[in-house]
Amino acid sequence: MPEPCDLFECTSGRWIYNENLRQRERRRVFNISELKRLAALAVQQKEADVIEFKKLAEGGFNRSFLITMRDGYQLVARIPYPATEPKSLVVASEVATLDFLHAHGIPVLKVFGYSAVADNRAGTEYILMDDLPDNYSRVIVPSPGSTQRFCIGPDTSLRLWYGKRLNLSVERGPYRDSLAVLTAGAKKEIAYLEKFGRPVQLFQRLRREVYNYQPQSHLEHAVALEKYLQIAPYLIPHDCPALHRPAIRHPDLQPNNILITDDLEIRGLIDWQHSTILPLFLQCGIPESLQNYGDEISESMQFPTLPNNFDELEEIEQFKQAELLRRRQLHYFYVKLTAERNPEHYKALTLHFSTLRQRLFHHASDPWEGDNITLTADLITLSRKWTDFARDAKTPCPISFSDDELTECSRLERAQSESDEQFRACQEAIGVGHEGWVPLENYDEAKRSERKLKADTLDAAETEEERTRIQENWIFDDFCEEEYM
Repeated sequence: MPEPCDLFECTSGRWIYNENLRQRERRRVFNISELKRLAALAVQQKEADVIEFKKLAEGGFNRSFLITMRDGYQLVARIPYPATEPKSLVVASEVATLDFLHAHGIPVLKVFGYSAVADNRAGTEYILMDDLPDNYSRVIVPSPGSTQRFCIGPDTSLRLWYGKRLNLSVERGPYRDSLAVLTAGAKKEIAYLEKFGRPVQLFQRLRREVYNYQPQSHLEHAVALEKYLQIAPYLIPHDCPALHRPAIRHPDLQPNNILITDDLEIRGLIDWQHSTILPLFLQCGIPESLQNYGDEISESMQFPTLPNNFDELEEIEQFKQAELLRRRQLHYFYVKLTAERNPEHYKALTLHFSTLRQRLFHHASDPWEGDNITLTADLITLSRKWTDFARDAKTPCPISFSDDELTECSRLERAQSESDEQFRACQEAIGVGHEGWVPLENYDEAKRSERKLKADTLDAAETEEERTRIQENWIFDDFCEEEYM
C-alpha cells in the first residue's frame, strides 16, 4: 500500500494568494520507510518496532512527525522545507544550538540523530529529537575562539541568505567584533543591489498608491545603506564593554514556543531554528507578545492604571481601556522583573537609544523590497537626536539631510504607516495571517470575505483609472515574487 502523500504536503492551512508557490516551497518528498529505520536506529530499536508515523506540526520552516515505538516510546523527526536556506548550515546550527543549550540545563529537545544534507537513504535533511526535559537554568555563551567543543559559526539569519543572496560571497561570520556584526547585513545588501538590483514596485501592494504606482529605485536604498555604514561605529556602546558580550537568544520567543506544566513551570523552549549569537546590546529586548513600544506610559515605565473616569465611560471605551491596561501591565512587569532577576539584560534594555540602535541594525540588514523610507527615517531620527545620542557636542553627526529630504521622508513615512494599518485591518476583516495564510477549515469563508472586500473596494473607486489600479495591484491576488528574491 502506498504511503499517504499528505506527509509530503502542507495540510494544516491554505493561502488565499500565491498558494501554488507556498505549497511548492513546502513540498518535501522523502523515503518514509528509511526515515523510520533511521529513527529506530537512533534509539537502539528496529524499523519493525515503529508502530505509528504521523504528521505532528507544520511551521514556517519545517515539518515535524511523531514516531511511536512498540514499547510506547516517542520521538520527533523534523524535516526542513526545500525553501529553507542555508539548509545544511541551518540544520547543523540548530543541532549545535540544542546540544549546547541542553548541556547547560536549558529545557530543549534532546537530539538523537541528524543529517545536514539530503544525501542519505531517507533522501532529506532531518533532525531526530526526544521529548522535553523538566529542568532548566541560565545559559552562558563561550567567547569566539573558545577551546570548548562548541563555537560560534556562520550567522544563519534568514535575511543574510534570502533568495539570490544565498550565493553572494559576503561576510556572514563568525564576526571578529561588534562593528563586523553591525555592518555585515548592510554590506550584504549593497552587494545584492550592485549585482541584482533594479527598480521595483513595493512588495507591500497597498503601499504602492503612496508612490503613484511607480517603481522605486534600488540606488536610493544603496545611498541609505552607505549612510548607515557611516554611523555604524557610533552604535557600539564603547563605555559599557559588558554589553558587547556574545549572547544567544531565542529567535521567536512567543507563547506557542514556550511549553509549561499545569503548575506554570517552563517545561521546554522549542523552535530554535535560525538562532544567532550577537552582542548583548543587539540581542536584548522585550518579547513581541509582551512589549508595548510606542506607548508613552509604557516607555516611561510609569505604573499602569485605569483612567480616573473609567466607570463613566461607554462600554466599548471601557473595553479599549482595559485592553490598553493589559498591554501596559505586560510591558511594565516584564521590565520590572528583568531588573530584579536579570540585571545584565535590564542594563542592555535601558541602554541610551537601545531600540533605535536595533532598528537601524535590522532595517539595514533586511532584504530590499522596494521600501526606501524605513531605513532613511531611522537615520533621520538619529541625526536629529545626535547630540543626545553621542553625548558629546564636539562629535559631529557624520550624515546629514536637506530640508526637502526631511519633509518628504516624513510625509512618505506617515503615508506608509497608514497603508500598513489599512492592510492589517483588511487581514483581520477576512481572517488571514502572514502571506495570506488561513487554517484549512476557514479557507472557504476567508475567500468569500476577500471576494466581497475586493468587489466593495472596486465599487468605491471614483474613476476608471483608480479602478484599474486597484484591479492590477489587489493585495490578495496572486503576483510574481521573483523580482524580490
